Amino acid sequence: MTDTVPAPAGFFWGAATAAHQTEGGNWNTAHWADEYHPQATVREPSGDACDSYHRFGEDIALLAAAGLDTYRFSIEWARIEPEEGVISLAQLAHYRRMIDTCRAHGVEPMITLHHFTFPRWWRARGGWKAADSATVFANYVRVACDILHDVSWIVTINEPNMLLVNRESTIDTGVGLNTHDETDEVLARAIAAAHHAAMAVIREELPGAKAGWTVANQVFQAVPGWEAQRDLWQYWREDFFLEQARGDDFIGVQSYLRTIIGPTDDERGYGPQDWPEGTRRTLTSWEYYPEALGHALRHTQDVTGGIPMVVTENGIATADDAERIAYTTGALQAMASAMGDGADVRGYLHWSLLDNYEWGSFEPTFGLIAVDRVTFERTPKPSLAWLGGWARSAAIPTSGRS
Repeated sequence: MTDTVPAPAGFFWGAATAAHQTEGGNWNTAHWADEYHPQATVREPSGDACDSYHRFGEDIALLAAAGLDTYRFSIEWARIEPEEGVISLAQLAHYRRMIDTCRAHGVEPMITLHHFTFPRWWRARGGWKAADSATVFANYVRVACDILHDVSWIVTINEPNMLLVNRESTIDTGVGLNTHDETDEVLARAIAAAHHAAMAVIREELPGAKAGWTVANQVFQAVPGWEAQRDLWQYWREDFFLEQARGDDFIGVQSYLRTIIGPTDDERGYGPQDWPEGTRRTLTSWEYYPEALGHALRHTQDVTGGIPMVVTENGIATADDAERIAYTTGALQAMASAMGDGADVRGYLHWSLLDNYEWGSFEPTFGLIAVDRVTFERTPKPSLAWLGGWARSAAIPTSGRS
């Protein structure tokens, strides 16, 4: 028997995807150029991905049929503005059709304007560090607003802190976040400036929309006695970006794991700790830790001052769908606990709707729906109906078995 609490009025349930990871043929992005570079180290390129550019109608219909009511997807800047200042009306119309398809199925679209990928010309002109990067990004956002007149939820930039840690031109090899990295304060401030410029455009063009960005919450914890170092480590990797959201309409909380900070043998002397042998891991080598979502919500609430939150990504890379349901049950229970303590959470979006391209490989499967790599046939997993059942019940699990 599973104990539950009623979901707040208006609470929404859904799933998320990103254009480069699902559409296929996204050849005009710098990521595509990196994937197919002669010295590329990725295990496999994105290629046709899930062919969702052509099959988005089926994806949305499956989401809706399961009982989910919200679909977060990204529109691809490199398609909409293939060359600087050149706007593709056909691509704008394509993404408008996706929005209309959501509406036809009774699904609320949440639109992400930038999800990691960017046009080739953007990198060639200096990327985020170009002197006018905020203006150029804001110009793109203004164009995108033409098709977003009835969209209520807009994400400006997905996981800006990961753009900082991983660098915008590199491919995530699936090792996970518990690796040594460096930060760049100039880059962080440039991305923040672009976000604020985008927010200004959205508020001018779409005054009824709720807008914000999403942050990868890494649940930084400390080896006892290393709390000060933990705080130093997490500031430019997370908290700076949470602070930038204080004036936004909402913030997206994206949670998968935790990161332990303690002593290391390198020059800095502190950083992420290796997981002990025998630690339960996912297909991305991350620790199995569904409780992370509760920690992430509480920390985000503390740093942002309590602006509304949406769980815009949460999930597990596993080939065992029963494990996916167990993990997500634990995450929802942690979310319910945080909400019981006052966290203002407006919705839960699972990552991902589809087994998709995970930045270097198709092997880490996060999806509620399996995708055949040859035929692109969609096969819903039991977890899709299971999550849809929670949406239909308008309740959130708090304890007990799934």
